[in-house]
Amino acid sequence: MLRILFSARVVALHLLAVGALVVCGLLGRWQLGVFEESGRPQSLLDPAPVAVATLTAPGEHLTADKVSRRVTAEGTFDASKQLLVAERDGGLWLLAPLDLGDGTSIPVVRGWVATAGDPAVTAPSEGRVTVSGRLQPSEATDSVQRRVRQLPPGQVLTVSSAELINVWRGTKLRDGFLVAATQSPAPEVAARPVSVPPPTERGGLTWRNLAYAAQWWIFGLFAVFMWWHFVRDALRGRTRERGSDVPSASGSGPDPGPDPGPGATPGDAGPGTGAESGAAPGAEPEAPALPARTAP
Repeated sequence: MLRILFSARVVALHLLAVGALVVCGLLGRWQLGVFEESGRPQSLLDPAPVAVATLTAPGEHLTADKVSRRVTAEGTFDASKQLLVAERDGGLWLLAPLDLGDGTSIPVVRGWVATAGDPAVTAPSEGRVTVSGRLQPSEATDSVQRRVRQLPPGQVLTVSSAELINVWRGTKLRDGFLVAATQSPAPEVAARPVSVPPPTERGGLTWRNLAYAAQWWIFGLFAVFMWWHFVRDALRGRTRERGSDVPSASGSGPDPGPDPGPGATPGDAGPGTGAESGAAPGAEPEAPALPARTAP
């Protein structure tokens, strides 16, 4: 059997089956990756920065097409109302309202600090500043797991316009908040900027690529089946050849000659033999004697 399995023809079948299986497996994995990638959020065109007042308004909710847009805001920080947003990447956010000068303010995340004693927690810059960053929607207060213990004074868990209205009394807030990337003029001690991804849209799964992946894997299984089929036929053919080479038991031994017929003894000779005529083997038979003629 090993001689058949390692013959040139069958080895070629082995290599062909392995190659087909590897190729079909890789192509199926590639199509599966395309399917998975199609379901991930897709990046949108990132427009140029605009004034924050063009995208937000008091009493109006921030729509999805404005989320993560780059904006600029010019105004003055109210240092007396600065807050710390707890439990943010193992640290805290610095949050302060920026008065836009039109009777409205917008919450601004100035940056991230590790502890409440960080030097960057000092009051924001005095005077008029220009802040550039990305706009984010107001956070839902019910999305945060509340702790039994009370937060220290001056800390909150969410950046929610509905909650900040009760904290910053007398301030007319615009919906959403601004995550600062740069500030001009820069503060004396700057906090680490908070990273915000650019605008994205939800991707749609391409089920066709998933079907292609399944199709390639089925082709690979079919290649394995065909390899098994051909190898099995080769082994069966060899078995039949060996069976035909073995002589049968009924054809062995000398030829016993013609059947003497019923009632004959083993010593009886057949008709026409030398023993019956009395002539030696090879001699011509004698002519029969004619009867003597008598005189009339």
